[in-house]
Amino acid sequence: METALTRLTGVRHPLVQTGMGWVAGPRLVSATANAGALGILASATMTLDRLRAAVREVRARTDAPFGVNLRADAADAGDRVRILIEEGVRVASFALAPSRELIGELKEAGVVVMPTVGARRHAEKVAAWGADAVLVQGAEGGGHTGEVATTVLLPQVVDAVDIPVVAAGGFFDGRGLVAALAYGAAGVAMGTRFLLTSDSTVPEAVKARYLAATVRDVTLTRAVDGLPHRMLRTELVDALEHSGRVRALFHATRRASRFRRLSGLTWRRMVRDGLALRHGKDLTWSQVLLAANTPMLLKASMVDGRTDLGVMASGQVAGVIDDLPSCAELVERIMKEAEDTRRRLTASR
Repeated sequence: METALTRLTGVRHPLVQTGMGWVAGPRLVSATANAGALGILASATMTLDRLRAAVREVRARTDAPFGVNLRADAADAGDRVRILIEEGVRVASFALAPSRELIGELKEAGVVVMPTVGARRHAEKVAAWGADAVLVQGAEGGGHTGEVATTVLLPQVVDAVDIPVVAAGGFFDGRGLVAALAYGAAGVAMGTRFLLTSDSTVPEAVKARYLAATVRDVTLTRAVDGLPHRMLRTELVDALEHSGRVRALFHATRRASRFRRLSGLTWRRMVRDGLALRHGKDLTWSQVLLAANTPMLLKASMVDGRTDLGVMASGQVAGVIDDLPSCAELVERIMKEAEDTRRRLTASR
């Protein structure tokens, strides 16, 4: 199935595996790429040396195009961009809007720039700055997300920009792909659906908890770090949502103490990082501590299997997923479903 996304990136199928922190590592990205979709390597938690090594590991596993997700607000964003250019990465995706200068540097080197946005005005801004495509995440998506449903946000953005639009938030099968194409998207991006594959390195016990979740078990909360965060309901979420400020601070301090030992961060560094994130936001002190520890909160669940200590970012689609196919099986199934759906719609005219 050829679309503006496949032509732009060189992949066979208009499917994107998103750059999920601690989840989208070399194994998952290369398996996605070998299946013909666009795998995105999550680099925000990597050192510069680890990023270069991870890119080379993906390339050793596949000859297909892949991308790397970057934090546009990282102090070393320029260094990371140069690694992508030096290593010949095909696509650079961003969780926040990159600067006009970063976009220009990447485009000059022939790297496709695809920022993620959650509002029409953000899509218009990055398109005006030269982005090659935009990934639009609706409120159904996992992790930090907006408040507008994909079915409302997607047509808004498609009508507003003249670059390829990739739809994210609520997609998991071929029917969703056809629906997104009907709205004018060039493809769909999926996080939770790729997390729940046999190629994902997330511990099996954690995957089992996702598979057991119903739609009602996926919640949108501000209790963790003050921002809208879609995740599975866990002990941490319950404790924070049902606590007053004093008790919430107690829970946050206890968890921050554990994460401080795991991460090697000092209390001074944690508070400083949290205050930086607090700038311009009305966060409680418990949210300041947890915001500074967000990467470790994710690592606790996604890497260490400690769902009692961490958060489990999740799209609402977790409630309708019940299996763990390989990436190859998943991509093949989605594309067959899409073709069957298109054929059925054509026959019903």
